[in-house]
Amino acid sequence: MERLAPESPEETEEAVATALAEGRPLEILGRGSKRGFGRPVVADVLLSTERLSGITLYEPGELVMSAGAGTPLAEIEAALAEHRQELAFEPADYGPISGGEAGVQTIGGVFACNLSGPRRIRAGAARDHLLGLRCVTGFGRAIKTGGRVMKNVTGYDLCKLLTGSFGTLAVVTELTFKVLPAAETEGTLLIRGDLEIDLLAALRAAMGTPFDVSGAALLPVATAARSTVAAVAGAGRAVAALRVEGPAPSVRYRLERLTAVLTGEGRDFASLEAEDSRRLWREIRDLSPLPGEGCLWRLSIPPTAGGALASRFADLAPDRLYDWAGGLVWLAVPEVSAAEAAELREAFAGCGGHATLVRAPEAVRAEIEVFQPQPAPLAALGRRVKRSFDPERILNRGRMYRDC
Repeated sequence: MERLAPESPEETEEAVATALAEGRPLEILGRGSKRGFGRPVVADVLLSTERLSGITLYEPGELVMSAGAGTPLAEIEAALAEHRQELAFEPADYGPISGGEAGVQTIGGVFACNLSGPRRIRAGAARDHLLGLRCVTGFGRAIKTGGRVMKNVTGYDLCKLLTGSFGTLAVVTELTFKVLPAAETEGTLLIRGDLEIDLLAALRAAMGTPFDVSGAALLPVATAARSTVAAVAGAGRAVAALRVEGPAPSVRYRLERLTAVLTGEGRDFASLEAEDSRRLWREIRDLSPLPGEGCLWRLSIPPTAGGALASRFADLAPDRLYDWAGGLVWLAVPEVSAAEAAELREAFAGCGGHATLVRAPEAVRAEIEVFQPQPAPLAALGRRVKRSFDPERILNRGRMYRDC
């Protein structure tokens, strides 16, 4: 396949305009770390944003940064770390998660896929941190939306529309996003028990306290055993983890209060200091305790439904992980068929949830819908939005749905 790697927004605009004139669909990507996430793209030309790289603006005092879409996330995180700042939504490294290489994903890919990690329950999703962007639509025209501060956003909030569109609406060339100070320190409370339903209840109870929990996850027995943190791997039981961040005295106090509030029959407690806490949450963020091969489902459900469905999850996959206090469930399974996918989605639709197939062989991703099938009115709206940005469907054709 022909490959294009424009070095400027102007070259990107020209490349898209040429593809439109010639009727040649484009596959849009950064460095390819999430190429296995989504349906196989129907394309004649690959357009990479990897050379649209570099931090173009960083004002630590204003908590704002701008960068080219192809800028590696690692470069951005390193620059932020020098000023003790961070991306508060804690994006995971989807390279190994989706079967690719670690450490190569770009900031454009993070926002294109709306990737958010464990801290989403407190800080919000990636789209909540995007202030503005520049992009090229399927008309071959460059546009700008948003600004450097939230109050500059007027009219339609196209940033939120484009975030999570997987490159199907426009080729993003530059992004402006807010950053936040990193916490002074952190600690994690571990709750070990035999019943997942009880530990999920503990996570939900913790989220209802005033102790500002920034991470709430549950590792079943088999998943916990793969952790590199000794207190988790050696538990021999399921492990619920609650993270708190902030000044050291505040962290100690909140961990003590959470222990007192959550004490109950069949539960025992331990705590992790900052270094082990950070290691555990990196593992949870990047799903490293789950198998790196086979198919991977991402289920979004109401946290209150997690307890009732715990036994169902155990039947579906012994290798699983709960995040967001039970609102996000990862299931690792050896393989999946169209019939199994339909059955799984039907089972969880009744609880208000939906399922996304994050990792699977290309043949499987071509056969079944990777993203949750939409109700007819919503699907029709999606097609109209697609036509308004990309009428000839030249951008990542079929990446999310067959007809978009």
